[in-house]
Amino acid sequence: MTTGLVFDIQHYAVHDGPGIRTLVFLKGCPLRCVWCCNPESQEPGPELRHASARCRTCHRCVELCPHRAVSQGPLFERSLCARCDDRPCVDGCFESALAVSGRRMTAAQVIDRVAADLDFYRNSGGGVTVSGGEPFSQRSFLLAILEGCHDLGIHTAVETCGHAPSPRLIEAEPLIDLFLFDLKLADPSAHARLTGQDNSLVIGNLRLLARRCPRKLAVRMPVIPGCTDSDENVAGIARLLRETGIHSIELQPYHSLGGFKYTELGKPIPFEGNLDAPALARVREGFLRAGITVVSRP
Repeated sequence: MTTGLVFDIQHYAVHDGPGIRTLVFLKGCPLRCVWCCNPESQEPGPELRHASARCRTCHRCVELCPHRAVSQGPLFERSLCARCDDRPCVDGCFESALAVSGRRMTAAQVIDRVAADLDFYRNSGGGVTVSGGEPFSQRSFLLAILEGCHDLGIHTAVETCGHAPSPRLIEAEPLIDLFLFDLKLADPSAHARLTGQDNSLVIGNLRLLARRCPRKLAVRMPVIPGCTDSDENVAGIARLLRETGIHSIELQPYHSLGGFKYTELGKPIPFEGNLDAPALARVREGFLRAGITVVSRP
């Protein structure tokens, strides 16, 4: 059975594709966007999370950890954490202060979870959206999920950052009804500085999908204060859209709700900012002036 790492499955979503949807989040991403609201999606393996507000320092986890990755305090030495399959420290925590992001599932298990909502899909025109991380980082697992959903007649969408080998997109395209393509920055150096990679592969894949399956392609831009909301970036993105024959973009306003996840993972919060209504309106007006239709999320 094809298996992969899933860090969350959410039901009854209404933003990531048409109708009522089930969102399947896969672990692993080649980018390190400073504003990422799902830091648990980045690493390809399971990660230990510690919610200090729930911890009562009973030290039961100290007793249960066979690798001495936790000592009284508790203080975690994450380099010693073996990410045990049985997770004794997590299961033994009375306060649910410990959790692991990422669990191995078979494609069949994921499909069963998705198929449980078939009636909602049929009544609303919804389906499944595979997100991440970057879903194409788990190629075989993604294909198995898409094939299973396709066989059941479930509408399929994949949210991608675009930084994936082009042959993987071509291979999966017949099984995907909608590509939700994140386009963040037009300038290569800014893209490299803020995401860890330049945007040459992203733009190449955008052009590829615009040629192959334009009706399946929906472009989205996260509006990040001080990062993607400049007039120069809006103009650059709009120019790129016009060049590829794309006439609309969905704006995704920044939120800081994922900050606590960095703390739970023992990582510093890399970005803090606030997006105000005037800034979002300015971005919207910039695209409209450039002849690009704008879809804004509520």
